[in-house]
Amino acid sequence: MERGAGENESEMDRDEEEAVNEILRDRFRLCTISIAEAEAKKNGMEVSQPIMACISDLAFKYAEQLAKDLELFSQHAGRKSVNMEDVILCAHRNSQLAASLRSFCNDLKAKEPPSERKRRRNAKKEDKGAADALYIPDQ
Repeated sequence: MERGAGENESEMDRDEEEAVNEILRDRFRLCTISIAEAEAKKNGMEVSQPIMACISDLAFKYAEQLAKDLELFSQHAGRKSVNMEDVILCAHRNSQLAASLRSFCNDLKAKEPPSERKRRRNAKKEDKGAADALYIPDQ
């Protein structure tokens, strides 16, 4: 009997996950359609509803594949989380996008304060250097 209860929980989990995925897909579609409509209006164009639906479906499928690729790249590197290099690697087929991402990454790194670990390392090096400079051997 316990086995049946476990199967029911598993089925409920799958149903809940499917419901969450459906909500996510719907929200993604709405955002994509909104962006497409705004761009069409900005450029003085009209886009039919079937084309909007097609664009949103393609964008969602692309985003799903991108997420899978990012997960695989981070796992291959032995990490549990995705980093900027994984994102840039995913964009390698689109040279303009990859260049834009690299530029964005470099801008972020330039604005980022040094991490605590780097600060500690630099402080230890400075302390070492200061100790070496102040040390005067007895004669």
